[in-house]
Amino acid sequence: MSDILDYCKGREARSFKPGQVMIEEGGQDGNLFVLIEGQVEVLRKDTQVSYIDEPGSIFGEMATLLDMPASATVKALSGVKAYVIDDAIQFLGANPEVALYVATLLARRLYYTTTYLVDLQQQAEGKREDLDLVDKILAQLVEKPEDARSVITHPLVIGVNP
Repeated sequence: MSDILDYCKGREARSFKPGQVMIEEGGQDGNLFVLIEGQVEVLRKDTQVSYIDEPGSIFGEMATLLDMPASATVKALSGVKAYVIDDAIQFLGANPEVALYVATLLARRLYYTTTYLVDLQQQAEGKREDLDLVDKILAQLVEKPEDARSVITHPLVIGVNP
């Protein structure tokens, strides 16, 4: 949301070099970042969970709002320029439009995370036959090559109901 950049005018903009860590997982600096330009990746336990390159994107909001350590590392993939807001709670309180945007962003993330969790639970309970079939195919591929051929000709794999 590039409109957020308008709310940041007059604030400190910092530059970050490729590979530079902007937020450290477990850190507690409490800064909110608004991307001006560049690309960053979000890593959780060294696994990339997001890629951000849209000007006006915000990160650091979860740790700020929950007053807890950062749940992920944010690292510059290219040269990055971002506003660094060290008085994040005051900033959000003074700019309800930005706070509403952040609330919407967090609600969207929660929705997709919950949907994913339900899918995983259904798979674990055997209620998602499409995912169970993928598991069966992968299990067969790990076995002997001659056993894997029987999976390829299985009626469900080629779309024919038994």
